[in-house]
Amino acid sequence: MELTKTAFIENFKKRLGQKYALDVSDATDSELYDTLCSLVKSSYSAIWRHTWKDYLKENEKQAYYFSIEFLPGKLLKSNLLNMGWYQLVVDAFQELGLDFEKVAAVEPDMALGNGGLGRLAADFMDSLASEGYPVNGNGIRYKYGLFKQRFVNGYQVELPDEWLKTAAGNAWEIRRASKAVTVTMGGHVNLVQENDYLKPVYEDATLIQAVPYDVGMVGYHNQHVNTLRLWSAEIPDEAESQYPTIEDRRQIEDITAVLYPDDSNESGRRLRLKQEYFFVSAGIQSIVRHYKKYHEALDQISQRVAIHINDTHPAMCVAELMRILLDEEHLSWEKAWEQTVKVMSYTNHTIMAEALETWDIPLMNEIQPRILQIIAEIDHRFVTALAGKTDGQLIERTRIISGGKVHMAHLAIIGSHSTNGVAQLHTDLLESDVLHDFYMLYPERFNNKTNGIATRRWLQLANPRLAEVIDQTIGRNWRQDANQLQQLLDHQADSQLLDQLVQVKLANKQRLAKVIKQQTGVTVNPQAIFDVQIKRLHAYKRQLLNLLRIIKLYLDLKENPDLAIVPRVFIFGAKAAPSYHYAKSIIKCINETAALINHDQTIQDKLKVIFLENYGVSLAEQIIPAADVSEQISTASKEASGTSNMKLMLNGALTVATLDGANIEIKEQVGADNIFIFGLTKQEVYQYYQDHSYHSLDYYQQNPLIHRVLNTLVDGTIPNISAEGHEIFDSLTYLNDDYFVLRDFEAYLRIQDQVDETYRDQHKWQQMSLINIANACHFSSDGTVKKYASEIWNVRSVAQKGGVNVGYPL
Repeated sequence: MELTKTAFIENFKKRLGQKYALDVSDATDSELYDTLCSLVKSSYSAIWRHTWKDYLKENEKQAYYFSIEFLPGKLLKSNLLNMGWYQLVVDAFQELGLDFEKVAAVEPDMALGNGGLGRLAADFMDSLASEGYPVNGNGIRYKYGLFKQRFVNGYQVELPDEWLKTAAGNAWEIRRASKAVTVTMGGHVNLVQENDYLKPVYEDATLIQAVPYDVGMVGYHNQHVNTLRLWSAEIPDEAESQYPTIEDRRQIEDITAVLYPDDSNESGRRLRLKQEYFFVSAGIQSIVRHYKKYHEALDQISQRVAIHINDTHPAMCVAELMRILLDEEHLSWEKAWEQTVKVMSYTNHTIMAEALETWDIPLMNEIQPRILQIIAEIDHRFVTALAGKTDGQLIERTRIISGGKVHMAHLAIIGSHSTNGVAQLHTDLLESDVLHDFYMLYPERFNNKTNGIATRRWLQLANPRLAEVIDQTIGRNWRQDANQLQQLLDHQADSQLLDQLVQVKLANKQRLAKVIKQQTGVTVNPQAIFDVQIKRLHAYKRQLLNLLRIIKLYLDLKENPDLAIVPRVFIFGAKAAPSYHYAKSIIKCINETAALINHDQTIQDKLKVIFLENYGVSLAEQIIPAADVSEQISTASKEASGTSNMKLMLNGALTVATLDGANIEIKEQVGADNIFIFGLTKQEVYQYYQDHSYHSLDYYQQNPLIHRVLNTLVDGTIPNISAEGHEIFDSLTYLNDDYFVLRDFEAYLRIQDQVDETYRDQHKWQQMSLINIANACHFSSDGTVKKYASEIWNVRSVAQKGGVNVGYPL
């Protein structure tokens, strides 16, 4: 049917009547939302079916992206935008007398991730569908998200995030019980010779039914829909009698209950390892089953299948594919290994060696003994193959099993044909330091793929006012091809455009000010600089450096309330892992500092501090368009890439940054004059590590400014932080300040003074903002996935792309 407003209204009313036997005027927002989702999903379902059938018809190689996190946020607006329906539906709802925004607000965020890792995976899914690549996602259908963050007396409190139990649930998923597989967990395994292969015999193993829930990933204006497959753990029908009590059943169902169980204790680590094997095994089994149904012999599987390991959590993909090829398909070890290495590829997401995942051998043997046997054999053959050919110590350092642990990053690197970093500095550090030994062994496997973001969500959806101004300036082609944003560079002298940027930013700040008032009760001035730091709370990301500057500003204003500074609103959004005590102490100190400042009338509204609860995708969509300043102040050499830096620059915020992660590449694109760089470099940080010459206590004892600021943490200036303040004070002084906060503090103050000075010249500021918006195209995830597709997975784009004329039929 032709896509018209009249046709949509007619079908919407009909669907509402069929589902709820209601007229529009009688339906609740939840019923209206469910009806709209039903109509949208039914309209792309045929295209979804045709997409995967076309893969088969054309015998396309397919890739599968395994990630323990996906963080799509809300999908209604994204799907409407990608289908070409967005404005039509908004207009139709207005004609029906309905508030589209209220109806859309019913949708819960899909709580399948925590931060950058999950958001990157979601942006990739959007871009892969929009670029027409045959690539599907594989993850876990968590019943509860990471947690719902609340602040009580300034402390972070974690509440269950029951996103699936909302009235809306997940309207986008399809349960596919017919595609379920059985995952074998635990027990004991003995190998018995049978003909020319070893047959594993399992005793006392637990059988778990893995049921897939598929979510359509809708491409932008190209009639292409990929699949995000999420697995849920259930009890097989034939095994129900083995689980007579609710507690017994929960042992199985809890495997997919919560994102990131607390791994600070043994039971949490056990559950985490079960999760990792569960979704890996379910996904690999599903892929092999699909391959066998439609393709040739399994000794050629790499010609039709690519599997990507996103961080170390899915590293058991290597051993699980080997298990299936050896135990079930009876390939020789040599053929199975050849195909596994060709199929697998791996993205490393961390520079910090302590963050590279390891598992104790007894725990691995308890959860998955057969996988441990296979990993041990991979390790043995790896050592044997290198013996006498390279340095023995290098072999020991690169073994998968050593020190009583299984090193998952080592398994992923040895068992795949590609290892990539996510920013050029990150990749350089992997090659020269963190994974240098592996780089010596496999230099041809290492490559860089700088992270990217989905400009559709982070500009078209999150900032429609700015998107409209860009349309008026350079036309609409940039919506299809983000590279077209570079045309904005031709308009730097356009005073009318620069004035429009001011008005757009002000409107977005006014919108956020209402959210802040609603959530915190604090009134903020939209004319102030909105200074934003939104990312996971971790010491290396240095929210603490930001806090110390805020304290310094407050002290200055207390001494001189008439001090001529540009008013600032500091906005934080961050969750701390439940067991990360130090990070939670930082949250407490920020909140108590905020309470002190926000209620102090003597500073004349020149300074406000806002920490918004429960930071996630939907909240980010409100904060990012309103930001003037983007804080990217991690210790140089610690942040792999970052993506909030990209989202904020796309929306015109100017970046205050260390030379860390993708900040370096942002600087290269916008030029040194359009970013505010400060602090230690990677080389300087590494020099401190080498010569041990950093003594943070000296900064406290010898620098009066630092002495004055740090004392506020312990002398009662900031109330209610006696324990937390002393903990942070000690970490920065007597425990030698692991992340060089005090070393970078004065440089940070100087660059922020430069920010103030620049902001006073609004013409210059808006020119810099425009340059950042234009160059954000270099960080589009559309471009990133093209490189993955051509350089790692060897898959080709198959969808038509024809702008707004290739939308989705009703």
